[in-house]
Amino acid sequence: MRADRPAIQTRGLTKDYGNRRGIFDLDLVVDRSEVFGFLGPNGAGKSTTIRQLMGLARPTRGSAEILGLDCQRDSVELKHHIGYLPGELPQFGGWKGSEVVAYLAGLRGGVEPGDVRRIAERFELDLGRTYRDYSRGNKQKLALVVAFMHRPELLILDEPTSGLDPLNQQQFHDLVRETTDRGATVFLSSHVLSEVEHLCDRAGIVRDGRLVALAPLPELRAAKEREVEITFAAAPPLERIRAIEGITVLEASGQRVRCRVRGAIAPLLATISDAGVVDLVTREPSLEDAFLSFYSA
Repeated sequence: MRADRPAIQTRGLTKDYGNRRGIFDLDLVVDRSEVFGFLGPNGAGKSTTIRQLMGLARPTRGSAEILGLDCQRDSVELKHHIGYLPGELPQFGGWKGSEVVAYLAGLRGGVEPGDVRRIAERFELDLGRTYRDYSRGNKQKLALVVAFMHRPELLILDEPTSGLDPLNQQQFHDLVRETTDRGATVFLSSHVLSEVEHLCDRAGIVRDGRLVALAPLPELRAAKEREVEITFAAAPPLERIRAIEGITVLEASGQRVRCRVRGAIAPLLATISDAGVVDLVTREPSLEDAFLSFYSA
């Protein structure tokens, strides 16, 4: 392990499956002890990137290092230091949850039974049940136990909250914060913008297999757009609304105004606070809308 090297570093990393599928010329540095969000819609190249980092597929060209070690040449050693949650969960058939944990703990080493118990309890996971009897959510919980149980230096998590209810999503968020507090790094791939907003220090946005932006989270938040529809008791203050930076009036009909708001909504609310608002409805953007907004910034 090289303490002076980043947690993750890629140089021109490319996996070309043809027909513009894969990941292309990825240059990325993830610092130690940060939570890095890797964002993009399904099919953008997130899971392909993770497979390269985990040494599960050979790159077409370029290189990737984790903790100063080569992801291909040193992949076996690296797996002792990485907590990995794949996007597609493996199948363990009739094994009990405890047997899955014991098997993988034996391969990785350095697992304390108390840590396994504490993580399972916080997710209310019964390790005595068989894997085939688990719901989708419980399978995801087991995958989280396996990823975190050996206190890894780096966690690589592909869609980690898929199938979890809101309470367990919050438990996951708390676990990530506790993990980074002890100095670990988290690389989190997601298409859930709110999750990345809550957890990450920085985010990389990937589209069509290429990294199109690297941003601290405040920049990503500022790029969000939403539609707002306002109904007034009398004539709306259209000129005042149009004068607000980041506001585009899409439609004005009678006492109703529909507009697009880029960034914070507070200036709009302050402007119309004395204008007799009868109703106000906001529509959060889809993740695709948010990405397109960010790409065009």
